[in-house]
Amino acid sequence: MSDEIRNLANLDRIIHEPSRLAIVAVLSACDSADFNYLLNVTGLTKGNLSAQLGKLEEAGYITITKGFKGKYPHTLCSLSADGQRAFKAYREQYQALTNHLDGSVNAAGT
Repeated sequence: MSDEIRNLANLDRIIHEPSRLAIVAVLSACDSADFNYLLNVTGLTKGNLSAQLGKLEEAGYITITKGFKGKYPHTLCSLSADGQRAFKAYREQYQALTNHLDGSVNAAGT
């Protein structure tokens, strides 16, 4: 069994969960995003988004800033330095697995 396959069990489970992966992917592409934007782009419910943001914040992967825009509550989220490093490591590990699997398929097909 290859190292890439063995390392599949070591994928960051905080990031690997699909809802959190979507959130982290969005936040990796921008400086910050507000709750409503994340709600729209991920398609999550308010409760699920809130819960997933809490888990990411607890892991130290995002920072959440709460305030007001006029009279309305405003929640702003951004990827922390730890979150950026964790997402980079996750992508590299996942890419290595993908490359390995692509190579296995190509070798089997020839």
